[in-house]
Amino acid sequence: MTYEEYLDEVTTLIYEKYNVSEADAVKFVVRAQAGDFFSLHDDKPEMRTQERAELDAKTIYEQRNKSNPKAFRK
Repeated sequence: MTYEEYLDEVTTLIYEKYNVSEADAVKFVVRAQAGDFFSLHDDKPEMRTQERAELDAKTIYEQRNKSNPKAFRK
């Protein structure tokens, strides 16, 4: 899948699996992207698999509050 499709898949998985809003799922992925989480994915297409997307979605969700704990509190 393309890099953009991969990011969309990770976002969708976070939304579907972790019961967060679509807007929050997008924020998590954008923040991860800004923190260079996906740098290797951009350079290495072989990293963009469904299995890897599921692992990345879990990692991003679990790390979502570490860089800015107050950002996602409601």
